[in-house]
Amino acid sequence: MDEDRAKGKAKDIAGRVERQAGEWTGDKDLQSEGAKDQAKGKVQNTWGKVKDAARDAKEDMEGDDIKKDDAA
Repeated sequence: MDEDRAKGKAKDIAGRVERQAGEWTGDKDLQSEGAKDQAKGKVQNTWGKVKDAARDAKEDMEGDDIKKDDAA
């Protein structure tokens, strides 16, 4: 798993907590900051997923090349 996925998930969760605390206390700035952090975390998590998928695709292609070489 890519490091960005873990860091992004952590930011997402921290942002949710911050946003919720803002809702409970009526602090609109805290709510806004939490929502912003949550969005950043989701983007970072998604970027990590993209990198994982690219790495997996590359490994699959390299594995196919090895199998073709062995068959020849």
